[in-house]
Amino acid sequence: MNWQLDQYESLWIRKGDYNITKKHDLVVVMRIRNEELLLQNTLDHISRFADYICVYDDCSDDSTREILKNNHKVFLIVENNKWRQGVDNRLLSETRHRGLLLQLANKYLSFKWCMCCDADERYVGEIREFVSGDDYDSQPDGIRFQLYDAYMTQNDDKPYVKNQELMNFRQYFGPECRNILMLWKNKPSIQYLGLDAREPSCVDNVEVKFFCQHYGKSLSYEHWEETCNYYVNNFPWDPYGVKWSSRKGKALHTISDFGRPLYLWGNDLFSNSTTTF
Repeated sequence: MNWQLDQYESLWIRKGDYNITKKHDLVVVMRIRNEELLLQNTLDHISRFADYICVYDDCSDDSTREILKNNHKVFLIVENNKWRQGVDNRLLSETRHRGLLLQLANKYLSFKWCMCCDADERYVGEIREFVSGDDYDSQPDGIRFQLYDAYMTQNDDKPYVKNQELMNFRQYFGPECRNILMLWKNKPSIQYLGLDAREPSCVDNVEVKFFCQHYGKSLSYEHWEETCNYYVNNFPWDPYGVKWSSRKGKALHTISDFGRPLYLWGNDLFSNSTTTF
């Protein structure tokens, strides 16, 4: 797939003396919109293991772009200035934005590994040590992260505030584990295909390694409602609309969205986990 910039998109590249011919260990791709609340902490977190960060900004109207441009690890930004409404556009955008970023990253940078991140995720494990090791040829082609959703619970429902540390922000997580392909060797055959693609295609020999804390359901009551409305209004009713419309007004949890007990982050959570999708 050959993704191209369109008339509403422009490319910002950091000026400076960069060694673009060096083989870097890890480049991160990330698509975001209006993430000024989380973004500085997210960039600080990702910068601990990434050489460069390439971002698709989908029509932000807050200070997201300013924050990105002030971070020395952000190498390029695709700035989109037209929000594409409708189910078909949103499903395609999930794939196209990431595919375009991967192509542009490879155009300007040379790197061994690529990782797809989201602003509301925090990654647990020795990622930097893994991608910078000397055993590249014997490593798997891709790594799936074990992702768990954090929840707001009684006495742990204060809203996230700007510049707060997000890692371990909430106490309780649901045992439902999504093993998501987030990290892969940067090979020409790997690309983003289809609709609604978080994961790239054509990655063979995949292993499960590392963990991910996902905070998309637990930042605040207001954010919960915004998330519900986003999926109801922009994605297919079945399964997205049905699921998220039933969650409106239910940000505070005693059990997970799937009816299971909640656990503190750690061995009890992992030993009771169930892979749902």
